[in-house]
Amino acid sequence: MSLPPTMRAMVTMGHGDLDVMVLHEDWPRPDPAAGEVLIRVGACGLNNTDVNTRSGWYSKAVTEATTGGAFESVSDEDPTWGGAPIRFPRIQGADVCGHIVAVGAGVDAGRIGERVITDNWLRDADDPLDMNKSGYFGSERDGGFAEYTTIPATNALAVTSDLTDAELATFSCSYSTAEGMLTRAGVGPDDTVLVPGASGGVGGALVQLAKRRGARVIAMASEAKHADVTALGADRVLGRAPADLPAVLGADRVTVVADVVGGANWPNLIDVLERGGRYVCSGAIAGPMVSLDLRTLYLRDLTFFGSTVIDPEVTENLIRYIQEGEILPALAATYPLEELRDAQAAFIEKRHTGNIVVTP
Repeated sequence: MSLPPTMRAMVTMGHGDLDVMVLHEDWPRPDPAAGEVLIRVGACGLNNTDVNTRSGWYSKAVTEATTGGAFESVSDEDPTWGGAPIRFPRIQGADVCGHIVAVGAGVDAGRIGERVITDNWLRDADDPLDMNKSGYFGSERDGGFAEYTTIPATNALAVTSDLTDAELATFSCSYSTAEGMLTRAGVGPDDTVLVPGASGGVGGALVQLAKRRGARVIAMASEAKHADVTALGADRVLGRAPADLPAVLGADRVTVVADVVGGANWPNLIDVLERGGRYVCSGAIAGPMVSLDLRTLYLRDLTFFGSTVIDPEVTENLIRYIQEGEILPALAATYPLEELRDAQAAFIEKRHTGNIVVTP
């Protein structure tokens, strides 16, 4: 197969506002190194990680909610999830669905032609469980906001599905984040899970995946999105931030809070947890700085989990769930690559339910 030497790519040139993402019509096409594959990108999903890395929100110098704009207070020492400086220029985008079109040395050529989605966690081959040696696709190496991308062959997971590329591009980041959270918190059939921000990509995935585990799910979302969230399988849907959450919950008792929102409403979420309950967090889009009464934590025997680097089998399990029809995509909109800025602006506004995807 003859491959072009260059490609179209949306390249992030540094930390800042939307204008730091620049479309290049003749960016050098990457070649797969030993152990890697080259993927022709069919679609690539958007996630909070893309926005947070571009804007520099991960810097400890930033204390505001995620806005998607530039932060003047970004520290050059810690502006990414891993706490190490990101190198620019960088092609972002983690949720790739596409086809393998070339392989590097040591990779079976029979994989050429495979339809794949990406496992985005870049692990040390000799020590895959060491979280300190982990990186992320589209952050520590170039990702999928381009016509082609490379990734270690072990991170390109074959998928057989009638879903479109855009639909499959909704799964990798949002659903693996959600499944990682539920795995870490040990969610099962005896649990009632409270999901703030249930209309977002991770929130909607939490609803579906918690239901798959047999749990009862109480979702929180703005009223305009209640029908969409109910369609994902939620048993109850509450307002986005009820003033009196215990009264609204009534007889329902919450054993797990699965949160990517944080912000000013955070103490109310903790206060409704049952004794021995669990709180798991993988985001703080409404703000990272929260107030905790430590007496609530220890007197009620609560357990808190942070969840970022997921177990290696999580994304492999997702492939099985997809192929068996146990989870469904929540595709909100598709944009062409050249409109990535508009797509990210729409993502930041949060008027949609589910995931937004771009196609090269």
